[in-house]
Amino acid sequence: MSSPLRLGIAGLGTVGIGVVKIVQKRAELLNVRSGREVAITAVSARDRMKNRDADLSGYRWETDPMAVATADDVDLYVELVGGDSGIAKDSIEAALRSGKDVVTANKALLAKHGQELAELAESLGRVIRFEAAVAGGIPVIKTMTESLAGNEVQRVMGVMNGTCNYILTRMESAGLPYETVFEEARQLGYLEADPTLDVGGIDAGHKLAILSSIAFGTQVDFDNVEIEGIERVSIDDINRAADMGYRIKLLGVAQMTARGLEQRMSPCLVPADSPLGQLNGGTNMVIVEGDAVGQIVLRGAGAGEGPTASAVMSDIVEVARGVRLSVFGQPATSLTAAQPARTAVPAAYYMRLELQDKPGALAKVATVLGDAGISIDRMRQYGHTNKASVPVLVVTHKTTPDAIDHAIEVLPRTGVLVSDPVELRIEDV
Repeated sequence: MSSPLRLGIAGLGTVGIGVVKIVQKRAELLNVRSGREVAITAVSARDRMKNRDADLSGYRWETDPMAVATADDVDLYVELVGGDSGIAKDSIEAALRSGKDVVTANKALLAKHGQELAELAESLGRVIRFEAAVAGGIPVIKTMTESLAGNEVQRVMGVMNGTCNYILTRMESAGLPYETVFEEARQLGYLEADPTLDVGGIDAGHKLAILSSIAFGTQVDFDNVEIEGIERVSIDDINRAADMGYRIKLLGVAQMTARGLEQRMSPCLVPADSPLGQLNGGTNMVIVEGDAVGQIVLRGAGAGEGPTASAVMSDIVEVARGVRLSVFGQPATSLTAAQPARTAVPAAYYMRLELQDKPGALAKVATVLGDAGISIDRMRQYGHTNKASVPVLVVTHKTTPDAIDHAIEVLPRTGVLVSDPVELRIEDV
């Protein structure tokens, strides 16, 4: 019979405790499915006295994650500390050099140092698995590295931050402004300690950069992800998009073009009846388009103790079975440095304008759009919000981002706008 796979877990927050519970509750099932016993030998966290709703008495406690990473009685180091550098990175490197494989949920670390860590792991004959780093319980990493290995991926996109999706759908369903729902999410504990990681699109941008690397065989390039958060999306935008048959999502899109790799994370309009349009609450969705398989849709819980711990356990079982895969689906030394490209793929756009209520205002707007080469598909004028201005909604035909940027720059010079214009891309899904 095979010897046990001995785990050392650093980080006993929500996910870490979730992993402990699965190992304790499903020991027999894990044994049968992996072909060997999976056992925890050591754990580490900052506060030993904290009530974690789990029995940890059977495990050796280390105050320093490095002690777990280098312990002789640990075969697999499970890093759940978090952070894009510091002890998380140092302990993973130490574990690899100590002859251990690594499982992590740390998307920020992989987005920043993924190439470096992958090259180190593969040079030492070790593996790093990270299913839990992207989209929680959705098995998107395994799907792309294994099930779709025979496909040339054409586009990958999705909703990858449950907090943002919760905020946007809650605003729509309750008719509440962004600020109110943001505070509600904070009270419910949905936001990171630094909320801009969520609402600023950074967390989701980390995930998109990782998926791009796997999809296109490129080195992880988070620095060139175009990122815009949801802070400027108003309840008016949500309501008026709904009037036109759309819903607003923080959408990540990556695709390889003749100009280079486009990666963008930004609020977009999607058709309300599309899979993305029907995605509510904290749920995540990733869509992958391959030349052989066509379009596949993966949907599920993007965070939380159970779903994320489930993803961590899938990696642990994979290691227990003896599966040895390159970190990003192909040897790290074969990954190319992508040529970054600013988004240039044409799309329709939603524009919200608050115009002075005076003759000729709409004509000036139409002239600016026409001069920029932008054709109007639909236009709606809403009832007066006050006596001095009137809201106008424009949906364009497909046009380039450069044309939209030019129009947004010129429109305030017309003298007919009461406030800055808002534009959102309409994504084909």
